[in-house]
Amino acid sequence: MASQIPYETYQASATYLKSQIGDFAPTIGIICGSGLGTLADTLEGSVTTIQYNDIPGFVKSTVEGHKGQLVFGTLAGKSVGYSVQQATFPVRVFHLLGVKTLLVTMRRRRQNALIGPNIPEFGVRFPSISDLYTPSLRRTAAKAFLQNKRLREERGFRVHEGIYAWCFGPCFESRAELRALKTLGADLVGMSTVPEAVVAKHCGMEVLAMSLVTNKCVDRKEPDTIASVEAELRGETLEVVQEVFPHHEEVMAAAAARTPDIQEFVRSVIRDI
Repeated sequence: MASQIPYETYQASATYLKSQIGDFAPTIGIICGSGLGTLADTLEGSVTTIQYNDIPGFVKSTVEGHKGQLVFGTLAGKSVGYSVQQATFPVRVFHLLGVKTLLVTMRRRRQNALIGPNIPEFGVRFPSISDLYTPSLRRTAAKAFLQNKRLREERGFRVHEGIYAWCFGPCFESRAELRALKTLGADLVGMSTVPEAVVAKHCGMEVLAMSLVTNKCVDRKEPDTIASVEAELRGETLEVVQEVFPHHEEVMAAAAARTPDIQEFVRSVIRDI
C-alpha cells in the first residue's frame, strides 16, 4: 500500500527528480491512464523525460497503454509534470516538487491509499473531502468547454458534471453492482481517480478530475433461470437480449478516438488555471 511507504522514500524520489530537472519548477501535475498517454507528446519547449526504472521508489507500469515515465515541460504556458498513472506514489512526489494543482484524467482501480499509518509530513490523519474536487477548478473546466465552439459543435464533444462511483476491481462491475450504484445516484463508474484525488487533497493540493466515458455499462437484469427453464419445458423460448460486455481493448479504442479532443480540452483548462 502506498500509505506504508516511508516518507524518506518519497523524499529520495523528489531529490533525484530535482537533480534531473534543475531549476524547472512544475506547478501543475497531470496523471493520465489507459490510452491517454500521448498528452505528454504535446508538451512544449525544453522537455525532460525520466523513466520510472531510474527513479527511486517508482515501479514500471505493466498495463497496456501506460508508458512508464515522468515528463516535465510546458503546456499552455504552464510548468507541468506529467505521469501515466502508477497508483498514488507520483501524487506525493509531485507535492514534494512544489506542485499545487493536480489534474487526473484516467480510469483504473486502486485501494484507498490513506489506509494504514498516517504520514504527518503530508497531511492529517482524517482529511475532509467534502469538496474533494476544487469548485473553482470545476468552474474553470466548464468555462473552457463552453467557450470552445469547435469541440462542442464540430467534434460533438460533450462535458457533464456528475457522480463518479469508484470500484476496486480489477474486474468490470457485475450487473447487480451496476444497478445498486445507479440506485445510489452514480452517473458513471470507474477503477481510478478517487485514490489519487484523496491523496492529493491529503497533501493540500487543488484537484480537478476529468473522466473519459469509454463504454456503456450493462446493467440489464438477466431472465430468471427458473422461469426460463419452465418456458423451455413448455416448448417456449424466452427472448434473450445479446449484449456486448466491456473489455480493455474497447477502452483503448475509445480513448484513441478521442485523444485529440481530450488534449485540446486539457490544454484549454490549463491555460486558464
